[in-house]
Amino acid sequence: MIALITGIMATTPPIIQTKITSDPVKVPMMPVLIAVVAGVVVATAVVGGVLFYLLRSGKVPIHATVAPTSLVPASSAKTHMVVLEPLLVNLMDASGSAYLRAGLTLQESDAVEANGKKAKAEEAKPVEREADAAVRDTILSVLSRETSEQLLAPDGKDRLKKELKEALAQHNPDTKVVDLFFTEFLVQR
Repeated sequence: MIALITGIMATTPPIIQTKITSDPVKVPMMPVLIAVVAGVVVATAVVGGVLFYLLRSGKVPIHATVAPTSLVPASSAKTHMVVLEPLLVNLMDASGSAYLRAGLTLQESDAVEANGKKAKAEEAKPVEREADAAVRDTILSVLSRETSEQLLAPDGKDRLKKELKEALAQHNPDTKVVDLFFTEFLVQR
């Protein structure tokens, strides 16, 4: 075996022999650097993708943080939504043929005042119902006094919301309307 190696060395030209034994192999740095950076990017993307998949699929639960109670105002009462059936009302236009189709959702407060004290939200359970006849009557009386020009004005809906809240507070004191929302609003002339 030693004779074989010395035989190969004897047949190799002296210039190549000195090159093989004296110079270590130099690796180009730029391709190695690019390969390392690409490897880190791919590994990060794979880990991020797996983590995203696990979180979105619910296999790893996410615990939401709750805001401290000191940041929540103490006066904020719980509310519930009451969806009204769409209302169809004749408007007070001169032509007599204009009407309004409006769908409303009322946001009512759950806290009820009893003997001057506010009841706790647990005690004042929201009643799941359609609005009673008195609430619908109040809304219809306010809507029927409007004209199509008033409703189609730039501030028409905002003004109407304000009027409806005031009328509900005045005519229906048991119903504590915090806000109201139009879910439909169609004016036909």
